[in-house]
Amino acid sequence: MPHGKCYPYCPPDHTGGNTTTKNGKRELLEAIRPRYLRASATEKTHILDEFVAITGYHRKYAIRLLKRGGKPQRRKKRGRSKVYQGEVVSALTQIWEVYDWICSRRLHPFLPEMVAVLEREGELVLSEETKGLLLHMSWASMDRCLQAVRYQRRRGRSTTKPGTLLKQDIPVRTFADWDDVRPGFVEMDLVAHCGDSAHGEYLHTLNVVDIATRWSECLSLANRSQRQVTTAMDRLRARLPFPLLGIDSDNDSAFINDNLYRYCQQEHLTFTRSRPYKKNDQAHIEQKNWSVVRRLIGYDRYESAEEQALIEAIYQDWRLYVNFFQPVLKLVEKRRVDNKVRKRYDTARTPFQRVLESPDVSEEDKERLRQIYALLNPVALRRRIDENLERLWRRPRQSL
Repeated sequence: MPHGKCYPYCPPDHTGGNTTTKNGKRELLEAIRPRYLRASATEKTHILDEFVAITGYHRKYAIRLLKRGGKPQRRKKRGRSKVYQGEVVSALTQIWEVYDWICSRRLHPFLPEMVAVLEREGELVLSEETKGLLLHMSWASMDRCLQAVRYQRRRGRSTTKPGTLLKQDIPVRTFADWDDVRPGFVEMDLVAHCGDSAHGEYLHTLNVVDIATRWSECLSLANRSQRQVTTAMDRLRARLPFPLLGIDSDNDSAFINDNLYRYCQQEHLTFTRSRPYKKNDQAHIEQKNWSVVRRLIGYDRYESAEEQALIEAIYQDWRLYVNFFQPVLKLVEKRRVDNKVRKRYDTARTPFQRVLESPDVSEEDKERLRQIYALLNPVALRRRIDENLERLWRRPRQSL
């Protein structure tokens, strides 16, 4: 192209000859653009050719700059506008924290009941618009709103000691043998509070879950002796809202012993055990060891009588909080499709709701539970639990 034809449209060099820098290109654009907008179609072609040659921009990008200027244009965001934000997310986060950070599939079906209880106790005040949006939210939307505040914790140490006596007398029950079970058949396990060392004596938690209703109980034990475990059975039976019918344990010597075996025979309780080294046979209680005990008490070492009293006080409130205000899912169906396992769960309900739905629990027991539920405040329970946990964590640790 002859240089003389495009010279009238070339701006003076304000950049000292350097148009390769960002500032130089911007000054060149500001000088050329007014002339480009006033020019004819032929003149615009000459100006554009010169601008592309100097800056090295793609021709289409150069046209956009000369037409619209150097400021980036904000593209319109695709999709629907955000509905759940501000006060709705704050209310959801508050409810989620009160109910122990449960997953959205458990939170969603129980949300109307949660809101009603918190409003009844004066712990939550919502406008009608916020309440309507909150109750209309799907579990997937809850997941998105709560995505930024999840956390992980470490695993603990196993202290299970195999028991060899009476194994032939105690039948094996696997994970597949719990179909159509009545309330009163439970799985149990010991959770050790030994810290990083299993030397000496330390506290344990006897963790129990009912298979049919998912009702959970935790009992603090001074040690893992056979006598401690057998004595705890009477405390367990007094706490359950229905008669105890049978127990299922792992092969720990704390359970597979003559004391507990004779106790079950005298009280006409079914006593079964899992297969050795098959933790999935006790999948229900293994899951509760984490969700009910470890997430609450943690992994520190506890061994004194004062610490046991504090842990027992925590469990007294925790059992009410978990069983009345923590909805759980139950596996309904599991089938293999090609190389994947498809699982289907029922609607999340609290153990309290599952007990009320069971035809095998007496009306007297159900009415007693309804009266307890009417007096409970989940925020007050959580506050007492946190206060006792603070006292427990502030106690000085004893070195071995």
